[in-house]
Amino acid sequence: MKTEVIGGFMMVSPSPPPIIGDRRESLNPEFVERAVETVRAALPFFTAGVPIIRRGPAGEIHVDAPIMYMDFAIDRMHYDPYARAPSPKGRPVRAWGIEVDPREVRVIVNSALKEARVIEAAEFREPEDAWAIPVAWGKFIILHVKVSYDGKELIPDYGLTEEVRRYVI
Repeated sequence: MKTEVIGGFMMVSPSPPPIIGDRRESLNPEFVERAVETVRAALPFFTAGVPIIRRGPAGEIHVDAPIMYMDFAIDRMHYDPYARAPSPKGRPVRAWGIEVDPREVRVIVNSALKEARVIEAAEFREPEDAWAIPVAWGKFIILHVKVSYDGKELIPDYGLTEEVRRYVI
């Protein structure tokens, strides 16, 4: 702890937490290859969960399809109700004057998952100490699947998993 007097007041600033482990190991190219292969092996088992349909105050509708793997949500796929197709990551669609059939959304999202492919690249996510592997459908990146730093395990989106469980039950 660091103590100093500022304006007649004793100020104490906490010490930063110790650094545990050697982060350089996380950047091993073999781990990236393993992470890509882990997502590629799991992709055939991804399924669309019950779509989350939100209605906003202006009457707009926003649809997300949680992508499930072994009862855990991996990521959310944005759905475009106008195009009746997935929307690229980062482009959630708000639609007005349209009704959305959740069964149709699941069929379309499951069809897109069958056509999806893993992109052989990764982002490193520092807070989670994990890789984010992009998954594409056509020319769109539709998912970012998180994998442990060593590339061995998928990391669920726990917040989304809880949202799915609240929404479904």
